[in-house]
Amino acid sequence: MEKISNQSDNMSPYPNQHWRSSEGGPADLERSVAGESGYLLRENILDAFDFPEMIEDYLIELEIRNYSGNTIKTYKSIITNFHRFLLGEKDLYDERLVLRAFKRYIRYLKRDKDVSQNYIYLVTVVVKKFFEFGGISVLKDVKTPKRTKSLPKSLNEDEVQRLIHAMDGDSKNSSTHHSEFLKLRNKVILALLYSSGLRVSELVTLRTNSVDLRERTLRIRGKGEKDRIVLFDDETKEMLEGYLDKRSCDSEYLFVNRSGNHLTPRYIQMMIKDYAKAAGIQKRVTPHILRHSFATHLLKNGVDIRAIQQLLGHSNLSTTQIYTSVDMHTLKDVYDRAKLS
Repeated sequence: MEKISNQSDNMSPYPNQHWRSSEGGPADLERSVAGESGYLLRENILDAFDFPEMIEDYLIELEIRNYSGNTIKTYKSIITNFHRFLLGEKDLYDERLVLRAFKRYIRYLKRDKDVSQNYIYLVTVVVKKFFEFGGISVLKDVKTPKRTKSLPKSLNEDEVQRLIHAMDGDSKNSSTHHSEFLKLRNKVILALLYSSGLRVSELVTLRTNSVDLRERTLRIRGKGEKDRIVLFDDETKEMLEGYLDKRSCDSEYLFVNRSGNHLTPRYIQMMIKDYAKAAGIQKRVTPHILRHSFATHLLKNGVDIRAIQQLLGHSNLSTTQIYTSVDMHTLKDVYDRAKLS
């Protein structure tokens, strides 16, 4: 699931631009329209605001502000689903009724869709941001629900090594030069995901000229178009040297398919699943779990958490703290060493 960006939400320089009429303002859902009867006619929020246009403008703004493609996709899905729910509501003529509709939507997600508490958190934050972008203050006082905090899954050091070397003794598909090369390529991919803590999106778009073998570094373009330098170990360096020596493709990308295009995240996910099965690892293994394992093992071996934050490319230390978990065995060792005899 995508995490919420901490960038400023004051996106729109013209907060009233999606108001369908020049009369009134975005927060005034009860603006009056002269009727023959002399009574005040209240306007439905869906008539007062051009929601499809506002959604399109908001997504464009997110893209301009360098939100990742996955984040934009998630935001679009959440906002579109909420708008679709509102279209089925009849009474949306003032702020109180719109607020009630939002609460009904949250209840619908919990009861009928059985979504997680973290997804409820995400929906609340995204819809509030979207309304604020459009100059709609209906949800400004809605409190953001708490997220559930669970320790991230990770592999131990032995499992990581078994995963990386899972196909070393496999002769079933090693009859051709190409199949041997693919095994080497996949081995390098696994080693880099773990030893450098890369996101899968960063790995598949990694360029050959971003690799510095002498310094054992990679130049990574991460989330928000931010550059950072990450490290890899000597074993990974040897694998990379062998891979680059056998690589015949002149693509700018480090890891490519038969067509010369860079690999997809989906391919990496499926490949890791196959390697985990071959290695006899019963746990669920994904690129993100290798990233968790990288951070956890560094912390376990005494690396300062702020250094890990820099290697992972996190803007906030709190995010790094979520990624890192120390197993109970390590905690017991630290406790026993610290106890006064």
